[in-house]
Amino acid sequence: MDIGVVLQCTPPAARVVDLAKRAETYGFSYVWTFDSHILWEEPYVIYSKILDETRNVIVGPMVTNPATRDITVTASVFATLNEMYGNRTVIGIGRGDSAVRVTNGKPVTVAELRQAVLDIKGLVNGEAIEYKGNHLRLPWAGRSRSDVWVAAYGPKVLALAGEVGDGFILQLADPSIAEWTIKAVKDAAEASGRNPDDVYVCVAAPAYVTDGSAEGHAHARDQLRWFGGMVGNHVADIVARYGENGGAVPQALTDYIKNRQGYDYNEHGQAGNTHTDFVPDEIVDRFCIIGPPEAHVERLKELQALGVNQFALYLQHDDKDHTLAQYGERVIPAVQEHLRATS
Repeated sequence: MDIGVVLQCTPPAARVVDLAKRAETYGFSYVWTFDSHILWEEPYVIYSKILDETRNVIVGPMVTNPATRDITVTASVFATLNEMYGNRTVIGIGRGDSAVRVTNGKPVTVAELRQAVLDIKGLVNGEAIEYKGNHLRLPWAGRSRSDVWVAAYGPKVLALAGEVGDGFILQLADPSIAEWTIKAVKDAAEASGRNPDDVYVCVAAPAYVTDGSAEGHAHARDQLRWFGGMVGNHVADIVARYGENGGAVPQALTDYIKNRQGYDYNEHGQAGNTHTDFVPDEIVDRFCIIGPPEAHVERLKELQALGVNQFALYLQHDDKDHTLAQYGERVIPAVQEHLRATS
């Protein structure tokens, strides 16, 4: 299993770069960032610095969107980074959330997202596409290679991920929901004539390593409760579209948002925010990973058995350095394959 870390581009950018460098030394293989250019600093600039000061990690947005960023610009950025640093990028993409909504925009339609995935995949990998009546390609990007992974919760985008995505991103670590969504993606891939195993599966969620005490667990819950609010914000759109009991998403996703009162993007992705009181402890425990290192290993192995290829941990809490160190020293070695020198 690959292990990644998801960072916010909170200034100073040097701190983001430092965390990325430290993650690489601990054995993390992916470094992701939020992509919300009003709330935080511009991530695409920071990727260049991270790549320049690391050797192996793959970088990318979790997630970008085709509403605030023209797809030809996105493809050109990542193809340029690939030319400079040797194909060490991945592109997570969705319909658009905070980057769109803080500018009073709207998420793109599912059809628009599908076309964006196909067009970005084509351009960033040196192929020609049809775009607004023209045939376009990046003539200098023949050796560029980036995967495009689709972030999804609802049935239509889950199907899209299976049909055209190189990978699927699920932003929560609940095994039962992971099983349901992975099956939806794999079934869509198979129905479209693809090999379901060709779709890479990434689960992303906050992780907090504690000492195993009840007090430590309670503190971690409060630090990570923001995530239930963020997921609820996505799920609210799905419920508005399909209804609470339409079977479009698991009931575990829809039940807990009934007391949701709204969402303040000024506190998006921040520990201790003021609009997530509706998120119960059970949801924090299910969606996130909290506990001593052994508890993290147990959950990751459970997700791995469901077909998850990567766990990317959100590092938005008050114990970033300790969590990175514990993952590097105790969690990552326990979930990665060990090769013997002799047999």
